[in-house]
Amino acid sequence: MRYPTIPPREVTAQGVQVFRGYNRNLKIKAGEFRDMENLTSDAYPVLSPRGKRGIYRKPASPQGLIAKEALCCVDGADFLLGDRRIAMGLSVEPERCPKDLISMGAYVIILPDKMYINTAYPEDFGSIEASNTVSGAELTLCDGDGAPLSWVTQAPEEPENGALWMDGGSLKQYSASMSAWIPVTDTAVKLSAPGIGTGFLPGDTAELSGCAESGLNGYVWIVDTGEAFVLVKGMLSRNFTQEQALTLKREMPDMDFVTQAENRLWGCRYGTDSRGKPVNEIYASKLGDFRNWNCFQGLSTDSYRASCGSDGPFTGAATHLGYPLFFREGCLHKIYGSEPASFRIQTTACRGVQAGCHRSLAVVGDTLMYKSPTGVCAYDGALPMEISQALGRERYGNAAAGAIGDKYYISMEDEAGVYHLFVYDRGKKLWHREDNLSCAAFCAWGGELFAIDRSSRNILGLLGSGEPEGPVSWMAQTGELGMDPARRQYISRLNLRLALERGSELECLIEYDDSGQWESLCRVFGTELRSFRIPLRVRRCDHMRLRFQGTGGAKLYSLTKILEKGSDL
Repeated sequence: MRYPTIPPREVTAQGVQVFRGYNRNLKIKAGEFRDMENLTSDAYPVLSPRGKRGIYRKPASPQGLIAKEALCCVDGADFLLGDRRIAMGLSVEPERCPKDLISMGAYVIILPDKMYINTAYPEDFGSIEASNTVSGAELTLCDGDGAPLSWVTQAPEEPENGALWMDGGSLKQYSASMSAWIPVTDTAVKLSAPGIGTGFLPGDTAELSGCAESGLNGYVWIVDTGEAFVLVKGMLSRNFTQEQALTLKREMPDMDFVTQAENRLWGCRYGTDSRGKPVNEIYASKLGDFRNWNCFQGLSTDSYRASCGSDGPFTGAATHLGYPLFFREGCLHKIYGSEPASFRIQTTACRGVQAGCHRSLAVVGDTLMYKSPTGVCAYDGALPMEISQALGRERYGNAAAGAIGDKYYISMEDEAGVYHLFVYDRGKKLWHREDNLSCAAFCAWGGELFAIDRSSRNILGLLGSGEPEGPVSWMAQTGELGMDPARRQYISRLNLRLALERGSELECLIEYDDSGQWESLCRVFGTELRSFRIPLRVRRCDHMRLRFQGTGGAKLYSLTKILEKGSDL
């Protein structure tokens, strides 16, 4: 008797040996994950969890980070230089926190307080601005070196060489060789009163107001100074003592964002200045001098300011490849030139920095990265390009970012108010999601990336510096598997190739046909460091999702799907 021959079932295998990171879009590639937690690209192409973080420091109220000879931090009203605490009296008002810290040589500029500290000599700190109001000031006309001058008010009939004559409001000196009175231009005025020179330095440009000699009011250049006197360039028609109050003031403009480039501080302002005047301007300090912003003497070292024609608030500032950049949401302004006479502003319409995301600006290698209104952008000096398509359609804001090596760490808030820490590996072009860490600021120093945790207020070492955390819990969830109906194949079995460290564990779960129920397929505990293969039998279904979750060190080398041919039913 002959029986019909039953052909063997057609069995094929599809393996994934390259795991490509995070992809939140509807259709994703093999090896990508729709959701994940605490994974990293460090072991790429192998899937593995991130390393442990560390608690580096526990300040009471951290408000900003910056890297100098040591890791520096603003803690409430104080400045921490490594382990040294300097009481600077910084503002702790909520509207003046957190702080923006800008490095300029050995100095750290602290905004919006308009304070500075010299990290090489920490005793040198104070306010960038200065203002003194005095009464009973003596005003004396001097030569350019500060020596008092004596003159006559009527021209002598036989003047001696070098004699001085005050002709109305003009001082003239007699030249015997020329037999003529020559106007004197190198004069200075000495203002003497207790405390008038406190906070001022030679070379400063200050605003003088309230002087009875009206021609002296306005911006004056300080030649020399002491606690009880100030010598300024200027002219007097008479020496006198002024009983009324006069004020000497050095101001720093109110600025939205500040950056340092080419030994100057650069800033921008949209709105009103400190005197209520509407402004839309870009500023630069005097060369090498962050204290002076109103020095306009026609020199290459002068301060600089210019009005902008584009509209809308500024949203960020950064320095890239030596050029100061100022962003709005729809454009960027790039400053060219080496001195005020040659400075020019080039405006490019492009995706700028999203409002509230100015702390997302960070340089990775030679590329500036930041959060724009549509996604994360990379700017190499030409035009910004969006690189965050893998993050899907979710909208994020309130971003802060830092960079170390080839990685860009960005912490940002989704529409539900939940923060997420994402990491972009620029070399591998991969995104990974770590967890819900909310970071207020980042700073790279000493081969480590530090971040201020908003929740705990601790300064964390994201690469492990400090007191280490416990075992890291992690998770990776695939997209839909089995959605391809070609050749009527279905998944009959899964094979995992993985390695677990001693003391770690892994659980594999499965969801069939969008049921919303996750079923455990297996649970594995690491007893020794070795790799092994796990076969997983699954039910026949239309499609499925897998979730790998565990605690401790693990490496997933491959995921293989065993496919069998089925019917149309």
